[in-house]
Amino acid sequence: MGALRRATLLDTTFLINLQRELAGGRMHRAGRLLSSNPDAAPWISLFTWMEFAEGYPAEKDDAGRLFLSRFSLILPDSAIDWRAARISRKLRESGSTIGDHDVWIAATAIERDLPLVTRNPRHFRRIPDLKILGY
Repeated sequence: MGALRRATLLDTTFLINLQRELAGGRMHRAGRLLSSNPDAAPWISLFTWMEFAEGYPAEKDDAGRLFLSRFSLILPDSAIDWRAARISRKLRESGSTIGDHDVWIAATAIERDLPLVTRNPRHFRRIPDLKILGY
């Protein structure tokens, strides 16, 4: 587990782990990473927000929204849109596609020059120019 830069983009896997740790009352890798880097600014992409919300139980919507409100949100813009299209095309041409949401998350990280904090670095290594921080 490394040190975070001043700003990072958190993947959905990180949010899921962090939420489970908070719900269980015990910090593990995700919680420790944030608490050991109190000056880091954690961002999430709109697609991370959506993936997390999609998997959150409907009967706990208020708790899910409250959890997500802790993070600064990056909305897609034309630079992110273009980058996502280029990433998707290259992955398709190489025969090593990943999910569309992950393409958008990676494009957001690249365009905002933020390392992506993820539990699944091997999945994202297919994307050139993406800085990845595993935890």
